Amino acid sequence: MILSRTPFRVSFFGGGTDYPHWYRQHGGAVVGSTINKYCHISCRYLPPFFDHRIRVVYSKIENCQTLDEIQHPAVRECLRYLRISKGVEIHHDGDLPARGGIGSSSAFTVGLLNALHALKGHIINKRDLASEGIYIEQDRLRETVGSQDQVLTCYGGINHVVFQPNGEIDVRPVTLNREAVRELNRHFLLFFTGVQRTASDIAASYVGDLSSKKESQMRSISGMVESCLDILKRGNYYQFGKLLHESWLLKQSLGEQISNSRVAELYTAALSAGALGGKLIGAGGGGYLLVFAHPGEHPKILRQLSQCVHVPFRFEFSGSQIVFYDPEEEYVEQEAATDPEDLMVSAISEKSS
Repeated sequence: MILSRTPFRVSFFGGGTDYPHWYRQHGGAVVGSTINKYCHISCRYLPPFFDHRIRVVYSKIENCQTLDEIQHPAVRECLRYLRISKGVEIHHDGDLPARGGIGSSSAFTVGLLNALHALKGHIINKRDLASEGIYIEQDRLRETVGSQDQVLTCYGGINHVVFQPNGEIDVRPVTLNREAVRELNRHFLLFFTGVQRTASDIAASYVGDLSSKKESQMRSISGMVESCLDILKRGNYYQFGKLLHESWLLKQSLGEQISNSRVAELYTAALSAGALGGKLIGAGGGGYLLVFAHPGEHPKILRQLSQCVHVPFRFEFSGSQIVFYDPEEEYVEQEAATDPEDLMVSAISEKSS
């Protein structure tokens, strides 16, 4: 049995510049962090005693004989990509509801790839894991998604991610001391609006126009990343909140589906209760609303947004991990070592060679 744990993410600035359609021409950058809410995926080779060869458990239960029968697209393509030919059982549990913009689909894909690599006895580094997650979602599934979610959820922590026009992705940790991280965290409130949507559908409504009709807005969004880094370095939380509000106003001009009357009402209510700024997490349209305010204003904001589910969180710094590893010897692939210690040594040797 293998168990992976992969964090969800919150993005601060630069969202939209991580779409290949944009950064392959202009470059891009984002600042974001992972939080202590997770996607948990367990998998094992399926013993040969069942009528089915593949079992996938998420919001549905699928019992299948072949890969082509699997309805869950990410599961089907991850198994096909890694050439898992033996029977396998996969279970998914998430700490937060999907389709909320919290990076749940990428966390699922990355967590599943991580678990399946471990099941095969492979140790995969974070850079390769992020690249594979991007490849599965953008090239195999043809989803209109950016590249920040896979990177942030792989690495964990607060990161400045730079997307180069040649396709290279640089991950630069934002170095804050423990007290600064704690203080930044104390200013945030996260709410679930109750509006679920598919991020790729929202993104598809405006991504095609980014380089032609929205170039000036996108360059302003990109410039906010450097402003954010300077603000964090100086510890000016008031300016951080105001920059979030400026970003909110700018994002509304990218597409009609980014916001709606329900979200606008919630955001206005938060501002009237003392919030400095905020943002919708992800592509927009609903999902999770991240609010930034002085901690002393939080009780008023919580009362004002009491119709929404408040999600307390802390930043986390581990990224996607294998948290339990216990291969079942009698069902491991024939080419893998039968002893768990030999299996890990073999994987390490293979990786370093």
